[in-house]
Amino acid sequence: MNRREFMLVLGGAMTAARTLRAQHKAMPVIGYLGGGSPYAPLLAAFHQGLSESGYVEGQNVAIEFRRAEGRYDQLPALAADLVGRKVDVIVTNGASGIAAAKGATSTIPIVFVGGGDPVEQGLVASLARPGGNLTGFSIFGSELNPKRLELLSELVPQAHVIALLVNPNNAASERQITDVQEAGRAKGVQLRVLKAGTDSDIDAAFASLIQLQAGALLVGSDPLLFSRRDQLVALASRHAVPAIYEWREFAVAGGLISYGTSLTGTWRQVGVYVGRVLSGAKPADLPVQRPTTFELVVNLNTAKALGLTVPPSILARADEVIE
Repeated sequence: MNRREFMLVLGGAMTAARTLRAQHKAMPVIGYLGGGSPYAPLLAAFHQGLSESGYVEGQNVAIEFRRAEGRYDQLPALAADLVGRKVDVIVTNGASGIAAAKGATSTIPIVFVGGGDPVEQGLVASLARPGGNLTGFSIFGSELNPKRLELLSELVPQAHVIALLVNPNNAASERQITDVQEAGRAKGVQLRVLKAGTDSDIDAAFASLIQLQAGALLVGSDPLLFSRRDQLVALASRHAVPAIYEWREFAVAGGLISYGTSLTGTWRQVGVYVGRVLSGAKPADLPVQRPTTFELVVNLNTAKALGLTVPPSILARADEVIE
């Protein structure tokens, strides 16, 4: 082989290597860190947002899923695993998931969905200019609990004792308890706190409702509790307890009433944000978004089964009435 032939072969090999590297680079990896169980509509909304940004799983992006299935103590290890796999961006939700992701990396971009004030929590420098490797969506989860308590009191005015169900493994549970306690005192309502971090805990919590003589129930914000919505709704029905929830998915499943932002709408926007990050945008420059609209959903079938008459004032404000 003469020098010219050698250079041609070498050039071809280098071109092939560059092509392989380009192909590898063209297939970025998203790390999806979840605290609860998968929920198909949310994943579909996330994929929709990704596609709007030009990314389709299996074609030009891959997704690595890591779910704790309610065992929040596993989240730090799952986050570390994603970091070790050198994913290009991490998507997570809930206070415990966000804390785990933030603790695992200060360089890999993180797009989050969470409640509370991310500035107060030290996640970002400001909503408009996050400044670090985190950005996302703050969805007024637990902040709306006082409003949910107000709606529940309006719907069940005879309930002078109301229970709040929280997951003690959720890093935001104490804040939820404090907020609802303050709202309860202002309305002259006695609050009883129930804690459930597993399926069996949920069953036990409902059993104690009778002992506490609670006339109504507020289900707190938590990924595990959301993933157990069918169990919660069934238990509320079995024990004939009027309950209010955060997401419309509870009301659709047979829950009495829900008040909160649109989860599917939020997760579509998360997909859009992740696509922008994969295309080169920096989390530091992407504003943290907060919802401007909220959904009030009332299930009249459940109200009838409980012997409740929904006040016209609530029906007039409802975005959706299930009959």
